[in-house]
Amino acid sequence: MPVIYEHDDLVKRDFVTDLTPSDDEKKTLIIIGVYIIIIMIFWNVPILKTILYPLKLLTVALHEFSHAAVGCCTGAKIQGIEVDPDEGGVTRMLGGIQCCTLPAGAILIFCGFQVNASRYASIVLGVLLIVILWWARNWLTRIITVISVGIIVALWFIENGAGLRYVVLFIG
Repeated sequence: MPVIYEHDDLVKRDFVTDLTPSDDEKKTLIIIGVYIIIIMIFWNVPILKTILYPLKLLTVALHEFSHAAVGCCTGAKIQGIEVDPDEGGVTRMLGGIQCCTLPAGAILIFCGFQVNASRYASIVLGVLLIVILWWARNWLTRIITVISVGIIVALWFIENGAGLRYVVLFIG
């Protein structure tokens, strides 16, 4: 026999309240906006562009590696990862589940909205950076990688890891 609900028994939902971000989420969205503005300035001012260049390559490498990692998890055969000196990259793979591998590079942005998710993401980032350190062929890459791992480790001990959110958002 089907259950019949009376009008008064239905749960009323206020979608405006449900969709309104919390104070913590508002702060995260503001930080994302500030990051975008700062990166746009650094991206277009010639001297600052030079400072940002190694971080761009590191971010491209981590981004492409995330596609490859998800590809491996979905059964893809990774043919290679390329990071172009012109700040581009490509991950070549056969198979896998494309609806999972294509957005994999954006997962860090979602992790930046919560401290625990950022902690887990920072562990993955740290391991990936150590792997990148293993393959690094020049001192600049090695220095940037060691500094990045050092920042991640230090943030684990400051305010119970709250700052990891912003590092994960920045790299994402």
